[in-house]
Amino acid sequence: MRSVLLKYRLEILGVAIGAVAGWCYWYFVGCASGTCPITSKPVNSSLYGALMGYLLFSMFKTNKKV
Repeated sequence: MRSVLLKYRLEILGVAIGAVAGWCYWYFVGCASGTCPITSKPVNSSLYGALMGYLLFSMFKTNKKV
């Protein structure tokens, strides 16, 4: 289990930071009318942020040849 966490630590960190950033965006900016598909609910905004965080942080992963 520990080796899996170490192997994917950048992706896990990206998901966590992205989810928090998505929630913060919903809380501080949000959507006044409630019709925005991503920012109308905190769950949607957090999931979208988690996905974007994963994609962003996974770009910095290097493939080490053993």
